[in-house]
Amino acid sequence: MNKQLYWLSLLCSICIVFSCASTKHVDIPPVTIYANAPGVPVYQESYPIKIALKHTKLDLRFDWEKSWVFGEATLTVQPYFYPQDSVVLDANGFDVQEVARLTSNGKSRLHYTYNGKKLAIALDKSYTKDESCELFIRYIAKPNELQVGEDIASIDDRGLYFIQPNSEIGIPRQLWSQGETECNSNWFPTVNNTMVKMTQEVSLTVPDSMVTLSNGLMKTSRKNGDGTRTDTWLQDKPHSPYLTMIAAGVFQVTKDEWQGKEVSYYMEPAFAPYARKIFGNTPEMLSFFSQKLGVTYPWDKYAQIVVRNFVSGAMENTTATVFFDRMNLTPAAYKDETYEDIIAHELFHHWFGDLVTAESWSNLPLNESFATYGEYLWITHKYGQEAADMHALNDILTYFDKDTNATLDVIRFDYANREQLFDAVSYQKGGRILHMLRKTVGDEAFFAALQWYLKQHAYQSVEIHDLRLAFEKVTGQDLNWFFNQWFLASGNPDLHIESQYEDSTKQVVVNLTQQQDLTKYPLYRLPMAVDLYVQGKVIRKQITLTKQQETFRFPLAEAPQLVDVDADKYLLARKEEQKTLSEWIFQYQHAPLFMDRFEAIQQLLETIQEPRAQQILITALQDKAWIIRLMVLQGLEKFSKADLKEIFPTIKKLAISDSRSYVRAGAIMQLKNLYNKSDIKEILEMAVKDDAPSVQQALHNGK
Repeated sequence: MNKQLYWLSLLCSICIVFSCASTKHVDIPPVTIYANAPGVPVYQESYPIKIALKHTKLDLRFDWEKSWVFGEATLTVQPYFYPQDSVVLDANGFDVQEVARLTSNGKSRLHYTYNGKKLAIALDKSYTKDESCELFIRYIAKPNELQVGEDIASIDDRGLYFIQPNSEIGIPRQLWSQGETECNSNWFPTVNNTMVKMTQEVSLTVPDSMVTLSNGLMKTSRKNGDGTRTDTWLQDKPHSPYLTMIAAGVFQVTKDEWQGKEVSYYMEPAFAPYARKIFGNTPEMLSFFSQKLGVTYPWDKYAQIVVRNFVSGAMENTTATVFFDRMNLTPAAYKDETYEDIIAHELFHHWFGDLVTAESWSNLPLNESFATYGEYLWITHKYGQEAADMHALNDILTYFDKDTNATLDVIRFDYANREQLFDAVSYQKGGRILHMLRKTVGDEAFFAALQWYLKQHAYQSVEIHDLRLAFEKVTGQDLNWFFNQWFLASGNPDLHIESQYEDSTKQVVVNLTQQQDLTKYPLYRLPMAVDLYVQGKVIRKQITLTKQQETFRFPLAEAPQLVDVDADKYLLARKEEQKTLSEWIFQYQHAPLFMDRFEAIQQLLETIQEPRAQQILITALQDKAWIIRLMVLQGLEKFSKADLKEIFPTIKKLAISDSRSYVRAGAIMQLKNLYNKSDIKEILEMAVKDDAPSVQQALHNGK
């Protein structure tokens, strides 16, 4: 699930453009979270399972004006292990009308008690783990009447949303659900436990003009003769209750196919012509992820639907992902943001989260860290390493944006509210940890371990140690050190890096110091590469930092032009590195990675008054990475008038023809800020034809 979406909004050096872009991120309504009291021991354990919920059958009708659900639920249950003579279900804010056991002779009423949140049903006898029974519950659910602070924590927790039509602002009537974390029990009786796995059958009766969607495949569709239609959807592979979804509305369905399975995109008719532009890479994603993981996409179909006023960015309901309405993109808006990372994120969840599910909310990173890393994998495959590393930079900056992120464990058993877990630690930090794990064990071992993990735990729930054991099984290594310092602890290394060449000993000396507070954070074990650049060659040395302060020496016949520590740029660490201006320039010109150039440009912008730095920055206006071009644009205020005159043709070219709309917008803003209006009149007139929202905002900003 994407609750928070960022795209480099944390880069102060380029916020000039994002302040005017109309599609920069999702504004999530605030949720009040009360932290645990200091010193209060809290352990959020996995929920116990007394009753296994094997199958859920729902027959649902709706009162669209009242926002009510008229439901009939048939639940197939059986004791998980110990004999049970009662069942307790989660059912929030219902009018319970009938509870019975279904038998071959019909219904047999059962005694029950209900406190508005929990439905406790007394069974007709004590059942063993080998016996099942079918429970029938007739009810009315009123999710729109649930009170924030009493029945639900926030308005995002209603579980089912009736979108009432408003022709004045173009909002159509729709219905959609959002189950994560424990909200589906607001519209059907279930068990709020991620360790529960069930199959399901959902029948939806709606106006015949509407299209429906739910998990699995449509089994039947029947017109009722009264202007309504009943669609029945069957999900015959088990998944957790929070992944159940329904939606209905006036949608146009665009269909693709992948290995004989339907791949479909549900969009409002006005935006349906652009469905393949937005979602058209989905079949290729399915092929790529299936091949990369060694586990073929395991579900019967894959549908993606865009709804109005969704409470999150997107949600990975099994076989049917729901997206927020910013995915209603026009070709113009698509020039700014494609949201392809979100599409990849939710699809990757169908392996990590849906097929193999975190057994508790404390283990949420087993869902979200992987989905975040799925974005990186897809971008690498489709657009190359440079684009993927730019995306990874956003994750890094998002994590480092708040100092409080460093105080939180990744696997968190002490949360006060489970909604706290949907943060930059579970998502962005966790994704970067997986990348470090990949670099630590190697690509072949990394993907072999993921394949073993997915196959071993398919349609089951897991905890973090299951992931560790999978990697240990494949690699033959004890990896407790890695999981303890990264997944089961808080913080990150703060590295001070110094290097020098000792002419007397003919050695390169690298001094590394871990400066983080060791009373709060781990002393890290950090394998890394050090690249020595000398006479046009790169000599790589592998080291492992295990102490608070450690010195590494490398024989070298002459002084290197650059010593590049953490040469693969994969450590999630704050780094304080002392290099000369010449070394930073050399790094920008010769080191191979985007992050090499990004780090160098950061430093050169700090020394912009140096003529040599300015010349490199001028060159960087044509860097292949749009982020770097935009960073340098933002630094132009510090250039002299003579230099600004020299680069005027370059800025004009960026404003009109740069491949990235944000760079075009940034160039326009700087032309307006730094140059005489008469000099740029022609450029601005040409830019009017550019319909990217960020460019249009830049053109009209300040008017």
